[in-house]
Amino acid sequence: EAMTEDKVVKAASKSEARHLKDLYDAVLQLESVEEVRKFFIDLCTPAELSAMADRWRVAKLIEREVPYRKIYEKTGVSTATVTRVARALTHGTGGYGIVLGRTK
Repeated sequence: EAMTEDKVVKAASKSEARHLKDLYDAVLQLESVEEVRKFFIDLCTPAELSAMADRWRVAKLIEREVPYRKIYEKTGVSTATVTRVARALTHGTGGYGIVLGRTK
């Protein structure tokens, strides 16, 4: 099931919600791709970065209407991940759509 903003809020205590907002605010302070790269490398494990990069790659392919099977064949990303990203694109908070729209 796609993670919606309501689910994030319900899952997080007030303290956790504040920490999430702090993280989002921190990302907004970054001014270049290089700064984002450095921050993410420090913040995430290599596996977490790889998973996020895979999801982003899949989102771009889904937006181009590449069939799920082709996405799996092209990327090696599991069909479960492809489906999860597709669900987030159609039923999520719109975050993928915002960034996809700005990176065309």
